[in-house]
Amino acid sequence: MNDIGVIGLSVMGLNLALNMADKGYKVSIYNRTSSVVDEVMRDHGHENFTPTYNLEDFVESLERPRRVFLMIKSGKPIDMVIDQLIGLLDEGDIIIDGGNSYFKDTIRRSKYLEDKKINYLGVGISGGEEGARFGPAIMPSGNREAYEHVRDIFENISAKAYGEACCKYISTAGSGHYVKMVHNGIEYGDMQLISEAYILLRDLGGMDNSQIQEVFEAWNKTELESYLIEITANILKVKEADGSYLVDKILDKSAQKGTGKWTNLEAIDLGVDVSVITAALNARYMSGLKDERVKLSKIIGQNKAEFTGKKDILDLMGLGRKDLVDLVKNSLYASKIVSYAQGFKLLSVAQKEYGWDLNFADIAKIFRGGCIIRAKFLNDISAAFDQDKGVENLLMTDFFAKEINDRLADLRKLVAIGAMGGIPITAMSAALAYVDTYRSSRLGANIIQAQRDYFGAHTFERVDVDGVFHHDWIDEDEK
Repeated sequence: MNDIGVIGLSVMGLNLALNMADKGYKVSIYNRTSSVVDEVMRDHGHENFTPTYNLEDFVESLERPRRVFLMIKSGKPIDMVIDQLIGLLDEGDIIIDGGNSYFKDTIRRSKYLEDKKINYLGVGISGGEEGARFGPAIMPSGNREAYEHVRDIFENISAKAYGEACCKYISTAGSGHYVKMVHNGIEYGDMQLISEAYILLRDLGGMDNSQIQEVFEAWNKTELESYLIEITANILKVKEADGSYLVDKILDKSAQKGTGKWTNLEAIDLGVDVSVITAALNARYMSGLKDERVKLSKIIGQNKAEFTGKKDILDLMGLGRKDLVDLVKNSLYASKIVSYAQGFKLLSVAQKEYGWDLNFADIAKIFRGGCIIRAKFLNDISAAFDQDKGVENLLMTDFFAKEINDRLADLRKLVAIGAMGGIPITAMSAALAYVDTYRSSRLGANIIQAQRDYFGAHTFERVDVDGVFHHDWIDEDEK
């Protein structure tokens, strides 16, 4: 009998199955299209694989409690497979969803299967093809007792960072996919911030790809050390046969699969500011308007002369190229901190909303290896949450408050320079605005609330007296 079965043999499913097989686990494999199973056995046949061609044989090949790992497209396909499996599984068997499912679907499926005495685990997995094959970050959730039946497998196949498995139990139903969703939201922010650093160095600094590559490579040996910084440096090296850089031939039009949108919609529902992530999502939407952007660039232009008197912006500011590189580095790091702080704030609010018990220090540890946002400073995030488990926001911890304070002036200066140069650094600008807003003890919201009360009698609170009040503004106007 086999230890686990994998349904769905596309890139992620196949590589996770191979990862399990390499670790000594006996794996049953199944795909709705039978020819795919044959192709896998022909091209990737592993001694620990058992090919199956119908769900009945697949289920019967598994030891009890059966562990069925779904790696199929999210949405209706998962519901269809679950319905097919119900009649074949026994009480106590375990269905595991390792895809990018929407967390509320996971909660719904868990309740549905609980009534049928079948366990359902929603598992966030990050790392792409390479991570799946050699060690991803894994975020499991659902019934804790059921998880214990798969814990060894997950910990063995996960990435390892600083001697620890990048796999820790998250909480009850839906929390694993929620954490993965927020991971992807932070990933959006990270990628956009890096792209902004790139265009600042390119368009303001006048640096070529080779020079920018050297900068990113150097940054990867500092507090900015991360997977995304590393691969950006690698991307900037790649040349075509004619000696031109591949990155210059790639259309500046980025796509998205939906998890960034989910993060933003969830933040709206819970009333959480994730403005860096929002800016990153909007930047992708704007990138899709390539033809319109080209058209408008010919109509409006940048009007740099209006602000600079036709003088080079860096000269105007008394800055050299090295100064710009330092400004960009510090601003990128400060903005990155803000993006992660927003993501963890969303997790903090979500756990109260959905009744989860999240360990933020452990979540940061999961992100240290295997996943796309893996970065050196996640050790600092984990340590900060260990030091103050009840802190409202990462920016309030001693370590990160100092890191922001040390770099805030540089971020402010860079945003101003970007604005003067007509460089769209929307995510960095959002990071600065977030810090400025969050640290303001008094905002202009009193005017907004007065307006709301004026036209809609929505009431207001006072700073000098407890209670809720309404003022007859119109009668006051008539006096």
